[in-house]
Amino acid sequence: MLVTTKEMLLAAQAGGYAVAAFNAENMEMTVAVLAAAQELRSPVILQATPLMMRFASAALYVAMARAAMEDITVPVALHLDHGDSYGVAVRSLRAGYTSLMLDGSRLPYEENVALTRRVAELAAPCGVPVEAELGAVGGTEDGLSSMSDTGTDPEQAADFLAYTGADFLAVGIGTAHGVYRAHPKLDLQRLEAIRERVDAPLVLHGASGLTREDLRACAARGICKVNFATELRLAYAGGIKALLAEKPETFDPKELGRAAIARVKEAAAESIRGCGCAGKA
Repeated sequence: MLVTTKEMLLAAQAGGYAVAAFNAENMEMTVAVLAAAQELRSPVILQATPLMMRFASAALYVAMARAAMEDITVPVALHLDHGDSYGVAVRSLRAGYTSLMLDGSRLPYEENVALTRRVAELAAPCGVPVEAELGAVGGTEDGLSSMSDTGTDPEQAADFLAYTGADFLAVGIGTAHGVYRAHPKLDLQRLEAIRERVDAPLVLHGASGLTREDLRACAARGICKVNFATELRLAYAGGIKALLAEKPETFDPKELGRAAIARVKEAAAESIRGCGCAGKA
């Protein structure tokens, strides 16, 4: 059942849990994530980044997701993750994405506001919600990099949402994209301060590697959407590597794909449980 993220995240906000959002980069990942969500009766968000869309078109990802959803009865949203321009937002909207992110966090504040507002004005007549980001998340993912986390200013966050018209806000509270070298120190006090000033659902990026306790603590303080990318990539590669270690003669892509699906499904299920969205469909 294809929906927007707005109804999902407002329900999560009211229920005190978060919805897991996964960067599903190919057919196997898409099938695995949807299977995990269906089994756990969880809403789920499938995401694609601009770099993914340079590998394959936005239309291809939408068509693949729609085909994979044929027997799926839980709510599914298709989300542009880290959209970096007005143009990519337009292409994603035309392709059929039901949710857009405009990430202007690396721009000066005024430019971030202006570009985010422009995308929000584009999406509003279509009933498509927009996620924005204020405060940069550290690390590297899909060609996007930041040397360190820049915490979101709670006072600025309220003004940012008022000026841009964005529906959700991704915040910087100590997480990072990519693989953690040490367990991150989450700034939960900053998150609480943002929550006190902002009514909109909040989003956490760079969650791969966080514990279930971390995720639940964030959900209790207003995080309604949690992004996972690296975790799925590691699971995908791990499944194929394990099969080849056991059966190095394997060359059938279907066998490799089944091994990858099993690992990704397991990883996605754990993330869904960690976010507390199992059984919320």
